[in-house]
Amino acid sequence: MKCTRKLRKLLLEPGLLMAPGVADALNARLVSEAGFQVIYMTGSGTTAARLGMPDIGLLSVSEMVDNAGRIADASGLPLISDADTGYGGPLNVYRTTRMFEKAGVAGIHIEDQNWPKRCGHLAGKTIIPAHEMASKIMAACDGRDDDDFVIIARTDALAIEGLNSTLERAEMYAEAGADIIFVESPTSEEELEAIPKRISCPTLFNMAASGKTPFLDKAEIEKYGYKIAIYPNFAMLAAVPAVRHYLSELSENGTVAHLVNEMVSFQEFFNLVGMESVKEMEEKYSVDQKSRADF
Repeated sequence: MKCTRKLRKLLLEPGLLMAPGVADALNARLVSEAGFQVIYMTGSGTTAARLGMPDIGLLSVSEMVDNAGRIADASGLPLISDADTGYGGPLNVYRTTRMFEKAGVAGIHIEDQNWPKRCGHLAGKTIIPAHEMASKIMAACDGRDDDDFVIIARTDALAIEGLNSTLERAEMYAEAGADIIFVESPTSEEELEAIPKRISCPTLFNMAASGKTPFLDKAEIEKYGYKIAIYPNFAMLAAVPAVRHYLSELSENGTVAHLVNEMVSFQEFFNLVGMESVKEMEEKYSVDQKSRADF
């Protein structure tokens, strides 16, 4: 089954879809190994991983599509990807949609910020007129070859224009053809409740680490009526203390031998990234025994 069809099928099933966020193919394999059904490519994480910079609109569409394709391929899961503002006007969005679809992505979200955009939980955001965003959503819908490819409209208006204007925008985006609505950075119970109640199509909840949106568990998010929850950067945030610890120990002790029990083994690492599949393929294609990869 194509990844786009898988995502559409999951959207019709009961319950909340949880999509951990990753910025590279290695973590994508970990998400798949953990048994999740959907995966998310974080734009802020991708910027951090590829540039070592904050999410302030520095990456190009080609860089984002390339990363998304690698994540989709490594995970084997339906991938929802951040596509920022679509990288221009409606014609740019049309092309952006086609590029992500060809890369094997199952869906993208496009936001109504001006370019250069900002991470949704940073100050300094500005937004385009609602009718311009509606045109971009229409272009995204027209740009897909596969009708199952999911178009998610994200609005950053809540922090700028307030709840009522945000909900009006969301309704306009849904009417323009968006399959899912993503309202960025709700901060109160009133806002959390109002979004799914007002919007006719499924809604997405962003469980970001900034603290602006309350930390909710799966049951709470589902109770409010959201269909998908993304967890953009927690994999990276979890890794930072471990890497800092390793580097500190190496610097102070001149060895990491005493840390090996805290890490995956060499063999486990290679198996995680597909060593068993390599061995099976070399057997299938009769690669010379002396040249085969092994431990």
